[in-house]
Amino acid sequence: MSSDNQFYLILIILGFLGVWLIWLTVYLFLLKHFFVQFTAGVTKKDLKSLLANLVRSFTQVGSEIDSLNRDLKTIKLENYSHFQKLGFLRYNPFADTGGDQSFCLCLLDKNNNGIVITSLHSREQTRIYAKAVKSGQPAGYEFAKEEREAVDLAVKKKTPKKA
Repeated sequence: MSSDNQFYLILIILGFLGVWLIWLTVYLFLLKHFFVQFTAGVTKKDLKSLLANLVRSFTQVGSEIDSLNRDLKTIKLENYSHFQKLGFLRYNPFADTGGDQSFCLCLLDKNNNGIVITSLHSREQTRIYAKAVKSGQPAGYEFAKEEREAVDLAVKKKTPKKA
């Protein structure tokens, strides 16, 4: 092997070793940075206190998650009684009035319990009625045709038909 070839071979080996050294330096710096952050807040820099601190943190986070899960279950159960379904129907019950001025509004919860509010508009007056709904059925008073349709709209969530 000539001296030129040996020189280039040594130069290639030194270049490879230089790149390897730079890579190891960067890797060790990142590893040191990670462990400095990992041990932040630990008074004694030994493994036992570090692990005890981590267990304490995990226990606290676990109890907070349990508390949030209990709160979420409570909110879900309370949400069942809130109005979730809506049925609305406009119609004209009297031939002597123009337009669909009367309406039925049905508000139901998850279990189809709620109310139907009906407004009947005539030339002389407007009357408002309210009826209770239990499981999608009348509770006390029978529904008029339009009220039944508004309840069905809320229960089935379908589009209203023109009266």
